[in-house]
Amino acid sequence: MSLLLDSTPIERPVSRAHGIGFWTIAGTFLVAMAYSTVPSPLFPLYVAREGFSTFAITVVFAAFAVGVVISLLLAGHVSDWLGRKAILIPALGLEVVSALLFLSSTSLPVLITARVINGLGVGMIAATATAFLHDLHTRHRPGASSQRFEIVSTAANIGGLGVGALLAGVLAQYSSSPLSTPYVVLAVLLVLSIVAVALTPETVTRQQVSYRPQRISADLGAAGLGAFSAFAVFGVFTSVSPGFVAGELHHPSRTLAGLVVFIVFGGAALAQTLTSGVRVSTLRSIGLGAQAIGVLLVVAGMYTTSFPLFLVGGAIAGVGAGVQFKAAIGAVAATAAPARRGEALAGLFFVAYLGLSVPSLSIGLATRYLAPTTVMTWFAALLLILLAGVAVLAAPKRS
Repeated sequence: MSLLLDSTPIERPVSRAHGIGFWTIAGTFLVAMAYSTVPSPLFPLYVAREGFSTFAITVVFAAFAVGVVISLLLAGHVSDWLGRKAILIPALGLEVVSALLFLSSTSLPVLITARVINGLGVGMIAATATAFLHDLHTRHRPGASSQRFEIVSTAANIGGLGVGALLAGVLAQYSSSPLSTPYVVLAVLLVLSIVAVALTPETVTRQQVSYRPQRISADLGAAGLGAFSAFAVFGVFTSVSPGFVAGELHHPSRTLAGLVVFIVFGGAALAQTLTSGVRVSTLRSIGLGAQAIGVLLVVAGMYTTSFPLFLVGGAIAGVGAGVQFKAAIGAVAATAAPARRGEALAGLFFVAYLGLSVPSLSIGLATRYLAPTTVMTWFAALLLILLAGVAVLAAPKRS
């Protein structure tokens, strides 16, 4: 869930500071992404306290995607000429503001505002931190393989999303203030991250460039549909699955709610790491199969009220979504012209975040009129149709 853009690196001799900075930015990236999923296992608590409907909760969740898309279009690329730290530090500041809003009130308007601000920060952080990591890795290990950068950036990015939900679930389970403690802990870590980033060496020389929003490419084909389907899975598990676990599966534990999200994103991050060097066509086949099998097992777990089956299905679906999105990025990076690669990747992320929000909102609205198990069955059916569409679009064209 990151966007790597071209940069103008500062020509400096290799230094130990760049090596330390690499791990500093990796830790900062992980903390920032972890904060984005803190609310996921807490949503049932908001429902119990404020009486929110499932649809209201998904609106709160979707507000995050709206913020990310706006930020991605307006600010995700400007660190290439303003500098990495000049964007990363204010973005982390937005995350702190978001946490303070969550601490100030549990009313719906405040929660929505907090999530939009959270998304604005993440849209800036995902692009900038990934590029910063690449710069620092290259400076610290010139000429070395990019494998360390790829593994660490994936673990911090996708893995961080899982860590945040698990940490929030554990803190909420064993804290006397479950709707406050997770935000306090992450806010402190975010403030420490701001200090750490300020001490990290800059890697980009500031340039005077006429500002323009990031251009979006719409011609994405199988990659775009694959990204949409992958993020649809992520969106469902971070927005409505904690409510399903507490309601339909009768497991109200906040730790278990966080564990579900952690396993989905953890499976995605692990699969992306283990498939390094695998061809895009093979990645796509693995992703399609795993997503299909996983979502069917999730629905079966809901019908049989089997939490283990639901959890296994979530893990397999997460693996599939992670590999599918990696295939989408690989396809776009390989086929886009160098001068339009940033534009094409921005388009891919735009479509992906639509996948993160639209299906979740639709599910939230549908649960007002239908049983959650029925709604998830329809989601599974529509996801299978999307996956079939990816397979058709990606099939080799016969002459």
